[in-house]
Amino acid sequence: PNEWLSKDDFVKVLDVNLVGLIEVTLSLLPLVRRARGRVVNVASVMGRIAFFGGGYCPSKYGVEAFSDSLRLEMRHFGVKVSIIEPGYFKTAITGAENLEKRLSTHRAPSASAVVAGARKMQKRCNSNLSLVTDCMEHALTSRYPRARYSAGWDAKLLFIPLSYLPSTLADVILTWLYPKPAQKA
Repeated sequence: PNEWLSKDDFVKVLDVNLVGLIEVTLSLLPLVRRARGRVVNVASVMGRIAFFGGGYCPSKYGVEAFSDSLRLEMRHFGVKVSIIEPGYFKTAITGAENLEKRLSTHRAPSASAVVAGARKMQKRCNSNLSLVTDCMEHALTSRYPRARYSAGWDAKLLFIPLSYLPSTLADVILTWLYPKPAQKA
């Protein structure tokens, strides 16, 4: 939850996921433009709809916005810009053990509920990362790459459709899916 984090916690994630991506892209952009090449940035479905707190969702929203503006700016130079929006895949970062370690400083009863929710979600995680790399390959090699690629059943059937719903309805659905706190504040 956001209230458990400091500004520095947000800055660390934003520096890696957003500012780092921007720095690398801008440093290579003159070469990419000269070659009429491709830029493929990995965001997340969490860049379309914020399902949990912390710096991850804002950083991925930023990747989406940067990539969208870059795609429009580079269009006249023949540069194609694509965004990969993976759903929830099984990685070292999504593991409940990793979350449990990061939450160990919070003794709040709701911390155990968050970990329990993460364990439940991890069971539904997709372990087939080739779904993501196939999107990357298509974005890099296709004659007509798409602006956005969604990878994973949850991205295609849940999160992307949710992002088109009115916020009130999306909030009701997300609240139903979200782990419940152990007690009300």
